[in-house]
Amino acid sequence: MEKPAQRPKTPDAAVLQTVERALAELRRGATIVLHDWSGQGALVQAAEQASAEGLADLAALTGTEAMLLLTARRAQALGMPEAAGLIASGGVLALAVEDREAERIRALADPTATQIAVGRSRRVISAPAGLDVAAVELAKLARLLPAALLAPLPGTPVQSPRAWADARDLMAVTAANVAEYRFAAARNLTSVAEAAVPLADAEDARIVAFRPDDGGTEHLAIIIGDPKPEDPLLLRLHSECFTGDLLSSLRCDCGEQLRGAIQAIAADGAGILLYLAQEGRGIGLVNKLRAYTLQDLGADTLDANEQLGFDADERVYLPAAQMLHRLGFRRVRLLTNNPQKVAALSRFGIAVEERVAHSFPSNGHNEAYLATKAERFGHLF
Repeated sequence: MEKPAQRPKTPDAAVLQTVERALAELRRGATIVLHDWSGQGALVQAAEQASAEGLADLAALTGTEAMLLLTARRAQALGMPEAAGLIASGGVLALAVEDREAERIRALADPTATQIAVGRSRRVISAPAGLDVAAVELAKLARLLPAALLAPLPGTPVQSPRAWADARDLMAVTAANVAEYRFAAARNLTSVAEAAVPLADAEDARIVAFRPDDGGTEHLAIIIGDPKPEDPLLLRLHSECFTGDLLSSLRCDCGEQLRGAIQAIAADGAGILLYLAQEGRGIGLVNKLRAYTLQDLGADTLDANEQLGFDADERVYLPAAQMLHRLGFRRVRLLTNNPQKVAALSRFGIAVEERVAHSFPSNGHNEAYLATKAERFGHLF
């Protein structure tokens, strides 16, 4: 029987497939090859998964010791003066790894890990330009700590880093594909399922699921009533919060904002809530729990994210804009207290005609959290 013709792979689909495979490898503690088109290449592992065996593999394959890549935010939290000039640019610092102590590497990457000998010599060295930032971005995309181990390929630049990887059965990905990944995923969001889902506070509701071509992370549109594209849409952008939305955690106001938005949209007659898969301001659930640990030790929510090595807010709103475009809406009344959301939607071609205030009183546990949102994130309460 003749096989059906395969649909040609688009450039975006190729980016998504390659990067997703690389992320899966990093999450399981494996080694990948990261390279650019000039022949510059390096082996990369996630620092969070550092092990004596993994470090030995890097040395055996390259003949050199690995370096540890940390974000400038994490290096600043470690008290490294070299970090100061790199904060604004989102730069990366490379530290020499000379003793193959996996536990020490993990402690340098994770402020919640057992603090062993992190005060010992931390020699800053040069890292392959471009590959250093891409390696840390891969760790972020994998929802791991933003830190990576990197060992340059022997003889770099080499004629073909991909051929070098293939000969050793290693996954290879380009820095350009890593940089393009978030944009490719957003551009390729398409609706894949839709169903009526009556809600306690909005019985006339349906959910549309959006997914990129690679089968990656889904975002949801909760459509209440029958909003008309010709009218300004009452819209809420809500980033998922497992602890607040599902467990009714009192550490934040997310659950109240979610349920309050559904009630407000229903009362208005029609609108949409976009439920975006970017837990913990984009750092993921596991890292959010780590941030909570740091908050319990005295950090506020902004400082905790930065001590982990992340920016204060890692969320992106291009997926939200793309979902609105797919649904046919260009003008919105945005339920939010966050000016950054207004600016982000405007940047991506959505006209925000009104900011509709959306806040709730503290509950006895989240006063400091709400104060930090107002004082340090600029939220308008």
